[in-house]
Amino acid sequence: MKESNITVSKTAKYYTLGELSEQTKQIWFVCHGYGQLARFFLRKFEVLDDGHNFIVAPEGLHRFYLSGTSGRVGASWMTKEAREDDIKDYINYLDALYIEVLSKTTQKVTINVLGFSQGAATVSRWIGNGKTSIDNLILWSGIFPPDMNFEVNRGALEDLNIHLVIGNQDEYIEQVDIEEQQKALHEKKIPFKLLSFDGNHDIDTDTLVKLSQTL
Repeated sequence: MKESNITVSKTAKYYTLGELSEQTKQIWFVCHGYGQLARFFLRKFEVLDDGHNFIVAPEGLHRFYLSGTSGRVGASWMTKEAREDDIKDYINYLDALYIEVLSKTTQKVTINVLGFSQGAATVSRWIGNGKTSIDNLILWSGIFPPDMNFEVNRGALEDLNIHLVIGNQDEYIEQVDIEEQQKALHEKKIPFKLLSFDGNHDIDTDTLVKLSQTL
């Protein structure tokens, strides 16, 4: 048995919230977690729709039924199957989306990238290996993936404002994972801020608003 690959074009979906105008001060790229859809995930960011924020929510390229063969649908950024191909594909996709959005404005804006849960690993790899220039990287209910090469990606990360946002009752992230992440970042001399909120594996809107006001 021989495995071969062929590169094809694929239609990718994304949703936006707010208007991109002269009043825009911040552009957000927000990537959902495993099993979510972008249009529902984007609702978490309605609290930022104040005329100064433009929020872009791309959707993972892989959709599937959450239970059985019908009913609710979710999306994923990747699985363990053909993971390197999936990573390359979503980096190219997010790079293209970034260029598409930024081509529509000529003014200076702050660029924020937020990844939630599986989306945290997604945006980490994207920012580390893509062709973007951003100001703030926010890993929410997620951390850098184990395969993140901080030495290779140092140039892309060291000039960013990195924020780790974790609920104190998060059912998917152990305290030891957070401690190991902090240790690794300290050892690599990569600055970051850790923000904890009272909640579980979710986007806490009050915390989101407070964080947005500091960026």
